[in-house]
Amino acid sequence: MVWVPLSPTSSDRRAPLRSPSTTTMSLEWLMDWSWSLDGLRDFIATGIQSFRDCDATALVAVACLLVLFVWYCYHVGREQPRAYATVNALMQSAEANGVQNGFVYCQSPECVRCSHHDGLNQKLYHNLQEYAKRYSWSGMGRIHKGIREQGRYLNSRPSIQKPEVFFLPDLPTTPYFSRDTQKHDVELLERNFQTILCEFETLYKAFSNCSLPQGWKMNSTPSGEWFTFYLVNQGMCVPRNCRRCPRTYRLLGSLRTCIGNNVFGNACISVLSPGTVIAEHYGPTNIRIRCHLGLKTPSNCELVVGGEPQCWAEGRCLLFDDSFLHTAFHEGAPEEGPRVVFMVDLWHPNVAAAERQALDFIFAPGR
Repeated sequence: MVWVPLSPTSSDRRAPLRSPSTTTMSLEWLMDWSWSLDGLRDFIATGIQSFRDCDATALVAVACLLVLFVWYCYHVGREQPRAYATVNALMQSAEANGVQNGFVYCQSPECVRCSHHDGLNQKLYHNLQEYAKRYSWSGMGRIHKGIREQGRYLNSRPSIQKPEVFFLPDLPTTPYFSRDTQKHDVELLERNFQTILCEFETLYKAFSNCSLPQGWKMNSTPSGEWFTFYLVNQGMCVPRNCRRCPRTYRLLGSLRTCIGNNVFGNACISVLSPGTVIAEHYGPTNIRIRCHLGLKTPSNCELVVGGEPQCWAEGRCLLFDDSFLHTAFHEGAPEEGPRVVFMVDLWHPNVAAAERQALDFIFAPGR
């Protein structure tokens, strides 16, 4: 049997012919597509040949890198990232954790900041181990040493410097620090002096009546009156107070060395009325330096740290280590008004970045 092609039908003959321009465009498109396929085929062929040319050592190295990359992705994926909290979210969180009238009321008997007990070192070491499991032991030698020998450090320190909770060894010790120690934050605070002062003056108008205004805390003193208005207390935002000083609170977020994530971090307005003396005391740790920005500084007001007196100045920052024995007093005349400073805790300049991250984890509020 012979196959014979059929002749075109009459309907085929009646089909409209394509215009020359359409035929030309179709041919050009087919040529471009053909060249694209040729390029793709050459690329694949080149890749296959390159793979064949690789020796066994290179293939093993690539395989190892691929395994490490997969392991890293798995390890990072297991961690819950710490999101940057908005101001409102931070305030809501603080309200749920027992912040009342500008003061943090500790609700946990295990709080390392407020409770002194025999198991403190074991708790700190457990927190350090948890941190090392999640991150690394690298750079943790000084913290590990401090926790391991914390009892000896706290008991053997000279009376001039004796932190009450945690001592980090091998940090330079001096009662006062120069302004260049934390230059960026000092200059930022001083540039915003008028902003902080205006918000304080608005707050202070509430003292016209005799009762203690909402948000203020009265501290115990041998004589006189000492009031504090906390924005951050022991690492926790005080929501109601922050809403009343929004620009000052936002300023804290611009500081590079502000301690904001552990129980040793505070930010507040501190007011001493004339005739006030603060009893000598030690701060809880030497990992921080305390910054006082003078807002109102009458005469006969002094801060004494480690036996060395200093005077505040309006619009200027004074940096000191409050783990040294220190006191403050206002012996000015009543008509001179109160001494007022904005106080914020900054990291000690010799605490490394990795140590700061670990200490934030170990001393996180409520841990």
